Amino acid sequence: MKRIYRIQILFALLTLVPSFGKSQINDGNIRLKVLQKKLIGKELVFGKWNEKGGMETRLTYLGAVKTNQGKIFKIMNSVWVWGLSQRATNRILIFNEKNQYVGNYYLTLTTYLPTKLKNGVLIFQNTDVSCNKNTITRVNLKNGLPQEFFRKCKNDFGDIYGFDGTN
Repeated sequence: MKRIYRIQILFALLTLVPSFGKSQINDGNIRLKVLQKKLIGKELVFGKWNEKGGMETRLTYLGAVKTNQGKIFKIMNSVWVWGLSQRATNRILIFNEKNQYVGNYYLTLTTYLPTKLKNGVLIFQNTDVSCNKNTITRVNLKNGLPQEFFRKCKNDFGDIYGFDGTN
């Protein structure tokens, strides 16, 4: 009985572990392609999710900002869709002027990602049905990357998102 149980565990590990490794193997390459194309506001899709599984990465380059200190940051939305239940991992990715990854802000929902970058300000329009459509959050990046920011949803309610990386 123990031997069958061990074989089942071994089989499960051999089956599942390689798929975890494929999660975002080419992320660096596809991110670099998007940065080099400089197509502001255009979502580029890599991979294909379907009902049987698979993974998909959606990247949208929002543009670049030059801070008051002279640093240049490039901003990109990233949505990684994975798993049978079509889960999504949503991030605002930050790169330097050499297209090197600096860090990210993790956001809970795809609809919480910024819609555009204008004059060094990230603009978040509420597209989620539970939020007030007239409430807009603006995050000024001209003074550098904030360690955290508050994204408004309705009245004084919203979420705080923190920066994960080097600044």
